[in-house]
Amino acid sequence: MQILDVVRGHVDAAAVRRHRCVLLLAGPREAAVDQAHSLVTALQYRDVRWYSDSAPPGISPLGSDTALQLLGGEIDALVFDAWAGFDPDAFGVLTGCIRAGGLLILLAPRLDDWSAYADPQHARITVAPYPPEQVKGRFLGRLARVIADEASLMLADDMHLVRQPPSTAGPDSAGEAPSGPCKTRDQQQAVAALLKVATGHRRRPVVLVSDRGRGKSAAFGIVAAQLAGQGRERILLTAARADAVAAVFEQAERIRPGARRYLHFMAPDELAENPPEADLLLVDEAAAIPVPILKKLLRRYPRIAFASTVHGYEGTGRGFTLRFSTMLDALSNSWKMLSLKTPIRWAPDDPLERLVFRMLALDAEPADSASFGGAGRPEDFELSRLDRDALAADERTLAELFGLLVQAHYRTRPLDLRHLLDGPNLSVYVMRAAGHVAATALVAAEGGFDRKTAEAIWAGNSRPHGHLLPETLAAHTGLKQAPLLRCGRIMRVAVHPDLQRRGLGGHMLRAIVAQLSSQDCDFVGTSFGATPGLITFWRTLGWLPVRLSIQKGASSGTHSAVMLQPLSDAGRALTAQARQRFFAQFPHQLCDSLRDLEPALVAVLLAQGGDWAPELDDADRLDLQAFAREQRLAEVSIGSLWRLALRALMRGNSGCLDEKELAILVARVLQRHTWSEVARVAGCSGRKQALQRLRAAVGKLGEPDLL
Repeated sequence: MQILDVVRGHVDAAAVRRHRCVLLLAGPREAAVDQAHSLVTALQYRDVRWYSDSAPPGISPLGSDTALQLLGGEIDALVFDAWAGFDPDAFGVLTGCIRAGGLLILLAPRLDDWSAYADPQHARITVAPYPPEQVKGRFLGRLARVIADEASLMLADDMHLVRQPPSTAGPDSAGEAPSGPCKTRDQQQAVAALLKVATGHRRRPVVLVSDRGRGKSAAFGIVAAQLAGQGRERILLTAARADAVAAVFEQAERIRPGARRYLHFMAPDELAENPPEADLLLVDEAAAIPVPILKKLLRRYPRIAFASTVHGYEGTGRGFTLRFSTMLDALSNSWKMLSLKTPIRWAPDDPLERLVFRMLALDAEPADSASFGGAGRPEDFELSRLDRDALAADERTLAELFGLLVQAHYRTRPLDLRHLLDGPNLSVYVMRAAGHVAATALVAAEGGFDRKTAEAIWAGNSRPHGHLLPETLAAHTGLKQAPLLRCGRIMRVAVHPDLQRRGLGGHMLRAIVAQLSSQDCDFVGTSFGATPGLITFWRTLGWLPVRLSIQKGASSGTHSAVMLQPLSDAGRALTAQARQRFFAQFPHQLCDSLRDLEPALVAVLLAQGGDWAPELDDADRLDLQAFAREQRLAEVSIGSLWRLALRALMRGNSGCLDEKELAILVARVLQRHTWSEVARVAGCSGRKQALQRLRAAVGKLGEPDLL
């Protein structure tokens, strides 16, 4: 039987069930491209997209840089040419756009040969000095095994059909859809909850979570249309990308023509800085927005709702909801999370969705806490460095490990799975009990460059991919010797949610550092979005802050901190010099590029800097006493106040201050904010109260035993 006849038969049967079909064309690329083109033409699909760098004439193909633009859209068929490079993020986005009755045609080498293919995507995950051809094919080998195990897809080898799925008859069993604009009962409940946010008690937000294709964005559009019909015409919408919310506008306009006029999009950062009034704020794909911005929006808008994808391609909603729930508890009267489970674009138990979840480990989950056999103390768990060939073949361990990373870091994407398995400078450590993963850490080997390359990095003429610590220490801190040394960078750390706050993470990191110290490593380091809690955690392990970025990260919304722990004499010299440079610049950055840094973060970063604390002379002491007794203005004594504030914070003597006093000391004295800004930051009624609190703080810090 011809391939076309078989494919047509399965596509027709799948359309009745509102499912989607998958065809793998394995074998010579040119023949596969021709076959795919013939198939989609004969099947008369209207909207066919190609992901390829070798599409047939007249077709404008998609690439990694353009695939994300289709997020939230719908297509009839997709030809995904893995010969052009298998981008996991693009694959997830594009396959999620195929509507019921549609077809995915995957072009790839033969399954037995795929792991050895020189995939163009290797260039994205390689690091100096490894050329792309030295990147292992573990990720591709695993893909091939997953596909080979999936009985629901059609497989053609060298253009000969060698496997087809068993026949399944009958329509889908999704149940009768509710009346009105909602397609499922889930969506109907979500719309009702969103309307209550807009019309009921204030500060009771709703969080919608679901996998792709369950109608979250459409629910936003339905609510916007209905509110516009009720005269509530100030409806704001935000998301990480404007093109990601096209479905919201389309749905609102479909239900109520003209509703688009009352639904206004604003970028998250703009909205946080210049928030207009609104009857309701809708935050779509919230996991892609930095949490500090979400916090500002939550504080500013008493009527707000969020939507986030559970198994996503821009970051996962699972880690997001775990972290965000604490903030919701603190800043709302009560909140509700609704999970939309019934798919809309296709029927339940769709073969393509099941395959994509397995291929990209979108359904990876941490081990059940009961599986650890009662282990709870750090010493109950054993540290090991995993063999990644074995890891790629061990689905249970891989799922437990990747599930932890997903929950701990809400920006984890499918591409991170590929880097986990194939990154050439990466080591994967786990803590296990009873054979199950309780904690994990990813460590990247960096540095070890020759002197000429180190000079180029320091001068800003070379930026070797995958060597964050040597580059930032040389190019931003001015430490020319940093690229010469070898270091280990802790990239990710994740501990099982049920085992946190028991010392397991610290125990694991100390054990990893002990191993690295015996492996010709000069220092270890890490870089992360700085918060007081994280800085304190690493400091308790003996790590020292040496840099804070002057700009906030686009994905985290926070300033990035670099912390080091030396392991060799050369590493100790580097760390000491880095600390000296940090304290030479950071205090002055506080009244310049870091004027808006939160006071608690300023305090923990300055702590343990006593060796660089400024001295106070007798004149300073007299001025400080006079200021505390209301005999001097702050503006007259600002030099003495500056030296006192730095000395107290760097020597760890600020513990006598309450939260408001610390905020005022940092904001007025170190960051040079105006009194009105200081009052806002510290929550004071105005200049008079803020000044009184500052005088009280100086009186406490001016005690002889603290000076």
